[in-house]
Amino acid sequence: MRYFVTGEQQRKSLLNALVLMFLGYIALLWLSNALMYFHHMDLKPSSVIAYYLGSEENFTQPRSYQGMLEVSHFHLFSMGMLIVTLTHLMLMTDFSVRLKIWLSALTYLSALADEAGGWLVRFVNPLFAYFKIAAFLLLEFSLAALLLVVIGALIRARSQLRQSSSQ
Repeated sequence: MRYFVTGEQQRKSLLNALVLMFLGYIALLWLSNALMYFHHMDLKPSSVIAYYLGSEENFTQPRSYQGMLEVSHFHLFSMGMLIVTLTHLMLMTDFSVRLKIWLSALTYLSALADEAGGWLVRFVNPLFAYFKIAAFLLLEFSLAALLLVVIGALIRARSQLRQSSSQ
């Protein structure tokens, strides 16, 4: 991360390429997150309710406390690591401080809301399915925005590097 702060990203094309490859990997993670969501549910509250509370017509059981706890345990750590990495990369770009603050806060809050949404549907009230859907969409949007901001900054740095080396 030091290379952003010291301006070395202007001179280190290999390091920029490695970060871009990492971001490509994260883009695939982003896509698989959406695919997994849509494998189990869709954007209709009834599908979210059926996933968490079970469905007699589909012969599915409600999500168990232990199963949800195991998923949350893993997600809280992995999403935290993903978000801290992406926001750290974004903080080192030359975008506005206002954008950095809003996008960082939005991403953290949407990740927590997405995780909480399933618990709320399962153990509080099925009407939280609307909350779960909104949190999922906000999380996907904010992660995509983080990816685009960082990729944009790296591409811009690469083009500046090419321009300065050709002069």
